[in-house]
Order: sequence, then structure tokens, then C-alpha cells
Amino acid sequence: MFDRVLVANRGEIAIRIMKACQELDIETVAVYSDADENAKHVRFADEAKHIGASKAKESYLDQEALLNAGLDADADAIHPGYGFLVESEEFAAYVEKSACTWVGPPSEVMGAFGEKTRARDIMTNADVPVVPGTTKAVTDAEEVHAFGNERGYPVAIKAAGGGGGRGFRIVEEPEEAESQLRDASREADAYFDDPDVYLERFLEDPKHIEVQILADEHGNVRHFGERDCSIQRRQQKLVEESPSPVLDEETREEICDAACRGAAAADYVNAGTVEFLYEDDEFYFIETNARIQVEHPVTELRTGVDLVKWQLRIAAGEELDFAQEDVDTHAAAMEFRINAEDPENDFTPLPGTLSTYDPPRGIGIRVDDGVDEDDTIAPFYDSMFAKFVVYGEDREEVLARARRVLDEATIEGIPTTIPFHRDLLEDDVFLENRHTTKYVDRMRDNDET
Repeated sequence: MFDRVLVANRGEIAIRIMKACQELDIETVAVYSDADENAKHVRFADEAKHIGASKAKESYLDQEALLNAGLDADADAIHPGYGFLVESEEFAAYVEKSACTWVGPPSEVMGAFGEKTRARDIMTNADVPVVPGTTKAVTDAEEVHAFGNERGYPVAIKAAGGGGGRGFRIVEEPEEAESQLRDASREADAYFDDPDVYLERFLEDPKHIEVQILADEHGNVRHFGERDCSIQRRQQKLVEESPSPVLDEETREEICDAACRGAAAADYVNAGTVEFLYEDDEFYFIETNARIQVEHPVTELRTGVDLVKWQLRIAAGEELDFAQEDVDTHAAAMEFRINAEDPENDFTPLPGTLSTYDPPRGIGIRVDDGVDEDDTIAPFYDSMFAKFVVYGEDREEVLARARRVLDEATIEGIPTTIPFHRDLLEDDVFLENRHTTKYVDRMRDNDET
């Protein structure tokens, strides 16, 4: 096992990784920008290294600064967390060539899944259903017209080199094809340094289902059940739950087996999430996130498996020491992302200082956060600063506890997404599991009218 790990991230995920390291008797090294000099993850670590200015591109996205910090601190390994450079094939390869171990999937595997068209080929060859679409870059509006005529409209244009809603456009009518193709390609180039885009049939009203996996370098792949991430806005998730209330046991087994099959076909190693859209009783692969996910605590609470510790163990060469049938996916859990945003104003980020921060406590609640009272939410990074994860025997108990948890939390100084979550828990569409990925937009449209 490693002696020292540099955590190339910030906030709550950095602290989450450091806690796993503590339990494995591993020393931790934090990195920080000018804005984060006094941040909680810096206070929490055994050692901290300054890596640059407040803007992410001058600090947390500076590959050379991060690796140099690890080498200077005599770190054995670098854990990227999620966000920033975690899915950068280039950074992973950079670390792999150094004296540090990369805690994550190998760079070549990240490259395969980072290019969405290659990922579709991998899954198709593994007999995993994919959304009907193209496997080569599309550059001409006539190709969009031909696809639309064959598959029907709307048509989705997606960035080949990334996700998260960037480089994503919807073509409702043929005359929109040229402008939407141009805009998608420009945005893909700006965010992923890759202008290539491809086409998919646009699913009008799907659920978003994802499967958590772990795989080791000895050929073992295990899944840990699925999560339903359909509550989202602008392709960014707000609430996640497990198990998905929409799946029957047969479909649940099929989708989890498909995730493992695709990962094995790609020689996947370490933690990952295989994502699907589910509509009309059919599921379709959309992408694999080659990293630990924000919502991993939902799965940890259901299974009792520490996914982050297993990331470290796998990176150190250990073999998964349990069979698939040993994974016990019992009970239920739901995660609420607490963002410094105003849900009444289109979820506009509004950073500031936490004059009061009193998170919920007691039975059935886990809080992962990156702040303490009087800390400042900086404007340079993602607005999420905490996650409230509620668990119980079944969905009904989780919902009841979640109402108590959200009412118990006291946060002052900034707006948060808590009012949105409270409203969600009183909405029949959500309570009766009739929501899809379009739910938040429709709810906001109804409020405006």
C-alpha cells in the first residue's frame, strides 16, 4: 500500500479521499490555489502544496504544477477525485510515466471511453445496447438530414470528446441542422479541444440510470447496483437515488450485467460508472465515466463497500477479494447536492461566506462537505459544497427522513438548493416516480406560468 497520496482536487471530494487514506494509514498531501489557502481540505491534510492562482486553469488544471507537487512531497500516488483533470487521458499518462501511481483507470482506457464514438463501438461489440447513432464524426448538415430522415426528429448532436452537456445540441427540424451542428462543434472544441461531434437518436423523455463498477488488473469486474439520476438540470445532476424505483428485478440484472460486460471488454481497471438512458422499458448505453462519481456515497451506504478505499487498493495492485454474489445491495439511499445557487433564479451560482453552517445529524444521514462555518464559497469553482445522503430500509423511509434532514439543516450567508429539494419531496410527480430527465425544466416552466 502507498505511504503518501497527493489528492489533486479540492473541496468535499478531497476530504473524502483523505479520510479513506487515514483508514489505510496513508499520509495525505493537499494542493491549493490562492483562493483555497485556508480551505478545509488544506486544513485536513497532513501536508499542503500551493499550485497557483485562483483560476482553475492556473492551478487545479495545471498538470505540471500538480505532478511537481506530488514529486516534491514524495507522494507514491496521485488521486484526481472527480472534475478538473480526472478524465484527462493526457494527465493520466503524464502521471503514469512519473514516479507516482495514477489512482484511476489506465490512460488508454480513459482515452477509449473519452471518445464517445469509440465507446459506442466497444459496447456494441460487447452486446450492450446503445442509442442508435453514428460512430464517425459528422461534419456536414446533409448527414444530419439523412440521419433525421431515417431515424426521425429530434436528432441529438453530441461532442465526441466529452460530456456534461457541453457540445450538445438538439435538432428539432431539418432547417436547424446547419446552425446547431456548427454551434455544437464550436463548443466541443472550446471545452474539450476536439471539434468532432456525432449523432444520436434523441430520446424524448428518458430516465437516467447508471451502474457503479469496480474492476481490478486481475480481470475481475464487480457491480454495486444502479443509481437513478433523473433529477437534473442542464445535464447536471441534483438528486440521485438507489435503487431505481422504475426497474424490475429482471431489468436491473440485465443492465448491471451489461455494464460489467462492457467494462470487461475494454479491460477496464479501477472505479467507473456505466451510464444508460431508459425509456419504454428499454435501456441504452450513453457513456462511461472513468472515475469515482459525486454520487458514490449512495452506493456505499447501500452496500457497505468503501469504493474510494478500493480505488486505492486496486491502484496498489490488490485483487477484489469478493464475488459478485457477496455484494449485498440492501435498503435504499438518496443524495441531495447542496449548491451555492439560487433555485428561484434559474439556479444561478451565488458564492459567499457561510455565516452559519449547521448540517443535519442523527440516524440515517451522512454528510460529505468541504466547508466549515465561516468558510467562503469561492466563485472560481463548482458551486457544490456539501452532499446530504439519506438512507433507510426503503424509499418511503428515505423520503420521510429526507424531509426531516432538509428541515434540520441551517445554512445562512448564501442561497442554497435546499428549498428546491424540499419542494421536490412534496411533488407527486417525484413521489410517484413519474419524473424523467425533463422534470426540472418542466417544473420551472410551470412556476413561470
